[in-house]
Amino acid sequence: MKKKLVILSLGLMCLSVNFVNAQKSSAILKGGVNLANVSISDDGDINDAKTLTSFQVGIVGDFKLLPFLYVQPGLLFTGKGTKTQSGDEGDANWYRASSNPYYLEVPVNLVFKTPTGPVKFFAGAGPYLGIGIAGKNKVKGAILGTNFTSEEKIEFSNDDPSTLNQEEGAGFGLLKRFDYGLNGLVGIETKSMVLSANYGLGLAKLQSGTESDSDNNNKHRVLSFTVGIKL
Repeated sequence: MKKKLVILSLGLMCLSVNFVNAQKSSAILKGGVNLANVSISDDGDINDAKTLTSFQVGIVGDFKLLPFLYVQPGLLFTGKGTKTQSGDEGDANWYRASSNPYYLEVPVNLVFKTPTGPVKFFAGAGPYLGIGIAGKNKVKGAILGTNFTSEEKIEFSNDDPSTLNQEEGAGFGLLKRFDYGLNGLVGIETKSMVLSANYGLGLAKLQSGTESDSDNNNKHRVLSFTVGIKL
């Protein structure tokens, strides 16, 4: 699966480059809010109460292949993660914890657009590849009325994504540095602005552990709402 996604991403990026000079193209500067979570079951389900609010910013190309078909490679700085809480602040015993890693992410989406009109509707999908570069784990709470707080930088492993069945540098408390998955997006655009919703389905486990097609536990899930300005 990893190898197929890498090949597909590279193929779509090369295809976009070939059409840059021959077809109408533009760039979109975008930013917005991420509603991030992590799957908790083998079916890929999430716990809505653990949704973490984060953000993303970046730039996306918009290369016309056909009157209704575009390819959109991009480079994003995007926040993911999850949170959990037990009890309420002010209780004798309670805690709130969050993990908020940040990634440089390269999506490559094929997008279908309505061909005419001042407002176009679009929908698309494609793979993404990401590399973890920063982030923090935060914990706050109280034990028997005594408050405590902790904030630490997230540590990433040095796992080599090209060695598909090995986990170099893996260990307890470390996130895998490389992430990959699939995107689905819908939205509307005008001559100068783009409004979109995107769902990122992570396919890589965040930490050490065996992987299989039926095991969707411990993977990123991100719903994003963004506003883009055409350059």
